[in-house]
Amino acid sequence: MRLQGKTAYITGAGSGLGRAAAERFAAEGATVVASDIDYEAATETVDRIENEGGEAAAHELDVRDAAAFRDAIDATVEEYGLDIVLNNAGIDHDLVDTEALDLETRDRVIDINVKGVWNGCAAAIPHFKEQGSGAIVNTGSLAGVIGSPKMSAYSLSKGAVVNYTRAIAAELGPHGVRANAVCPGVTETPMPKGDRSDEEWEQMASRMAEQYPLRRLGRPEDIANAMLYLASDEAAWVTGQALVVDGGFSCA
Repeated sequence: MRLQGKTAYITGAGSGLGRAAAERFAAEGATVVASDIDYEAATETVDRIENEGGEAAAHELDVRDAAAFRDAIDATVEEYGLDIVLNNAGIDHDLVDTEALDLETRDRVIDINVKGVWNGCAAAIPHFKEQGSGAIVNTGSLAGVIGSPKMSAYSLSKGAVVNYTRAIAAELGPHGVRANAVCPGVTETPMPKGDRSDEEWEQMASRMAEQYPLRRLGRPEDIANAMLYLASDEAAWVTGQALVVDGGFSCA
């Protein structure tokens, strides 16, 4: 197993990419601490993992709370040790012209997507430095690499995640710590679906899929597999990278 004996702390693990990653990591032998602002959702993820014979624990966390994040990481280290942090929690916003985006939404996107990632890294780095190893994986987005029209705050936040990941990779490399980002294209998770009906989403997804050379949107497992690679020892000489997983959208 690729993560046997390792412990992974995963934010946003109650649904979507976070849940897919939590299940994938656990299947590869990791003990997973599944964190989410929605504790019930995190517990459901843990139940799914345990039903498959994996080891996991649920934790309620608002990633915007730096002190709570430090406490959560410290407790994880104390009980399980810590080898991997996957900063995955994030939000998007409705399609809107930049000048029409309300500042409350802008600030919330930045607080969760940027400060949340910062908080997770800052909490884990002292432990990783002390043990001389560790893998940080941050969830970016294709929007953080090429930008996305009418998604200005989201693109801003994910661009920050990508460059921050590069900065800490350079900073932490001498300590034996790696940091990488995964940058997905549109993936079939609750986030892009939003409050659309199943029928509306199917029609929208079908139209979007035509823009991808592989003629489909991403699946959660597509992204979880990329996260697994970057978290594993198979990527031992990979750091500071923004791995785009987008079905070819960015090259079309």
